[in-house]
Amino acid sequence: MYRQKQQRQKQQRQKQQRQQKRRRQRGKSLTVAAVVALVPLAAACGSEKADGGSGSGSVGADKPVTGVRWSIDSVTVDGTTHKAPDAARVRIDDSGEAVGSTGCNTFSARAAIDGERVRLSDATFTEKACDKTPIDFEKSLGRALTAGSLTTDTAGERLTLTTSDGDTVRLSRQPDASLYGTKWTVTAPGPEGRAHLTFDRDAKTVAGRLPCNHVNARATVSDGHITLGVPSTTRMMCEGSLMDAEKRMLRFFDGRVEYRIDHETLTLTSEDGTTVRAVADQ
Repeated sequence: MYRQKQQRQKQQRQKQQRQQKRRRQRGKSLTVAAVVALVPLAAACGSEKADGGSGSGSVGADKPVTGVRWSIDSVTVDGTTHKAPDAARVRIDDSGEAVGSTGCNTFSARAAIDGERVRLSDATFTEKACDKTPIDFEKSLGRALTAGSLTTDTAGERLTLTTSDGDTVRLSRQPDASLYGTKWTVTAPGPEGRAHLTFDRDAKTVAGRLPCNHVNARATVSDGHITLGVPSTTRMMCEGSLMDAEKRMLRFFDGRVEYRIDHETLTLTSEDGTTVRAVADQ
């Protein structure tokens, strides 16, 4: 009996040593900087490349994973759960790219879906220092997302990503951004990021900046359409390309446009088919 007990204890120690060795090897796949402060993780998953189109871009027809703006709720690594900041999020596109935020730093990676598994590779993180985002959460998120193949499990509006070691990232589907009160940064017509618009529900107005001048106008919303009034603008003069883009945007005013919101993207379409696209400012 004593020898059997010793043998069981020896086997348990050997199992623990193997687990510790696997963790050390996994940790070595991340750059030292990534472990300390979530800087580039380009080597995190070796040289494997996403194919940008493997699978159907979803895990089952009724369980879409791509094209969804997921809010990161928590990360559990080695049995310790770290609650995510409110702004932590990720989106995996059908094009094979994943982009997101830890609530402080942004990150991007190549994404491949194979059946009910997702693999992120060539991940990079920015390296800002943010007091409100715990470094333990960022380290754990980076480690879990780049641990290799992740098993997906969707239940209603929630998604769980699980590593081969049992670590998990829990997410929930975010609603579309609100038309009202959101700062919509215009991406087209360009130049991207210079113009922005904000709609006010109570005042029934839209205000913001065109590529050159500031603007405000009446804005009445009904049945997927916005009726814009005559714009009032400042009278600054800018370089030719900015003024050209501004003229294109001004054509949307004093008329009726169709609007559509897809997660964080707003598309305005005039009656002649011309479009303005903008993204929700984070």
